[in-house]
Amino acid sequence: MSRGGEDQILNLLFSGIQRKAAAVDFYGRMAGFAPNEEHRSHLVRIAEDEREQWQQLTGLYTSMTGAEPVYTIQQVPFHSYHEGLQRGYESELESYEQYRLGTLLINNPAIYETLLNACMGDWEHADRLNYLKASNENNRMDYGPEPFAVDIDDATEQNNNFRTALWTGEHLQVTLMSIGVGEDIGLENHPNLDQFLRIEQGRGVVQMGDDPNNLNFQRNVEEDFAIVIPAGKWHNLTNTGNEPLKLYSIYAPPQHPKGTVHKTKADAMAAEAAEHGRKYFGEFWG
Repeated sequence: MSRGGEDQILNLLFSGIQRKAAAVDFYGRMAGFAPNEEHRSHLVRIAEDEREQWQQLTGLYTSMTGAEPVYTIQQVPFHSYHEGLQRGYESELESYEQYRLGTLLINNPAIYETLLNACMGDWEHADRLNYLKASNENNRMDYGPEPFAVDIDDATEQNNNFRTALWTGEHLQVTLMSIGVGEDIGLENHPNLDQFLRIEQGRGVVQMGDDPNNLNFQRNVEEDFAIVIPAGKWHNLTNTGNEPLKLYSIYAPPQHPKGTVHKTKADAMAAEAAEHGRKYFGEFWG
């Protein structure tokens, strides 16, 4: 191998060592935020694989240079569990491509086998993370009533369900909503609770009033607008834009059962009818 080729391989190994070290730290932290044991076990397994590959790359680098690599572990940030899964997935695909290209550069069997193992491992990890992303999207967890912090903008925009309960406590509830183009929430009235809405994506029109047939408060709203709905007011919110209207809602006290997930408005209507004996008459709940 030429000196230039050896330097290229050493640079690839050193970069891989840094990536693997960061990955072990990253997946260890992600496992602490996993919503269930299945997710946690997958992340722990990925972390163990990354640690093994980290050791293999370090051993190969040391044998080639006669010295241990010196570096600082870079901590990969994430603001939500979903964002962490996406970051991990993208990183694994990027690493896979680097190792794949690396295998084309060398003839040394030991180096080739180490890079190939790392390459195949990262592809498997990306596949696992893609599964976890889909699982997390379909089974978003209600984190109440435990202490909780989240990037609410990211969580709201990632939600594709009509309604998802994100946090339910004794006195307050946070839900995420995605209202399709041309759809509305449905005219409704909450006699015993106040409600706060904040729009994170899209535009619409909000209506409120004391009489369901006379909604004398009407405003156009869009991204970054907040809406406050006093208890006892009839109200509705309609998507007038060309993309899903995404928002989060705060009820005080809670309105929906803990863990509520309504994938569509039809699901929400059926659940309301089952839970409260209410029916939807096209314009309002009765």
